[in-house]
Amino acid sequence: MNDKSNLTRIEPDWALLRAFLEVAQSGSMSRAAIALGSSQPTLSRQMALLEAQLGHALFERTTRGVRLTEAGAALRLPAERMREQALQFGLVAAGRSQTLAGTVRVTASEMFSAHVLPDILRTLRDAHPEIQIELVASDTVQNLLERDADIALRMVRPQQTALVARRLADQPLGLYAHRDYVQAHGKPTVATMRQHQWVGYDRSDQMLRGFRAAGFAVSKEMFGFRCDNQVVAWQAVLAGLGLGVTTHRVAALSPQLVRVLPKVVIPPLPLWLTAHRELRGTPRLKVVFDALAKALA
Repeated sequence: MNDKSNLTRIEPDWALLRAFLEVAQSGSMSRAAIALGSSQPTLSRQMALLEAQLGHALFERTTRGVRLTEAGAALRLPAERMREQALQFGLVAAGRSQTLAGTVRVTASEMFSAHVLPDILRTLRDAHPEIQIELVASDTVQNLLERDADIALRMVRPQQTALVARRLADQPLGLYAHRDYVQAHGKPTVATMRQHQWVGYDRSDQMLRGFRAAGFAVSKEMFGFRCDNQVVAWQAVLAGLGLGVTTHRVAALSPQLVRVLPKVVIPPLPLWLTAHRELRGTPRLKVVFDALAKALA
């Protein structure tokens, strides 16, 4: 008799494997349960069931959580391949949807989401109320390949070949201050700029790098008010706490602002509109993609 006839074929349960991968990645039953929207007892029962089906212990407990056994480590790569295929299945299925009704998930930076997109999305919703919009306002790059978002507005060009990207108009930057600040402290010049109050970022060195690129070596201490949340930092500029930087598009929304130091050349921000190639042909995705492209051209 062929030895292969003695082997029991195990049909994998994707729900259990998805839970297994989350535990393996987080190294903690409690953290994995939160990520899965489940409870720790439920997740523990799922892992016990999977171990019973496979006949192997997959995790061992440590003082910091859990870690994969040798059997668990051997199964992780096949499980990750299954996840990739499941994601691809979802993308292809979504790409075949021919109705406009449904949800489109868009991601953009916090500043862009707060100040630029609302007017654009209002126009879009007026024209297509059947399309629901989910907006992920985040300065963290969302993963389109894993469907964290359907469409992304990014300041960097994506490198993945599975994504389609369109270069939109660059976003020119300028330095601005509240008119009350200028009235109280005078307009800054290149010679006096370090004597003025500035609004900048805390842990992020983005503004420091921007000033250095413009030919000004400045330190963190020049910024008397610092906050890494760009929306909050911009509100500080609007409140008159000091000088700050933003795009001309955002500054134009606040007539109480005065542009300062126009001779300080700041490189503009590139803007890329990105979607997964499989989703580009879905009607509602195409409507949103084209509306964003037109409004930001």
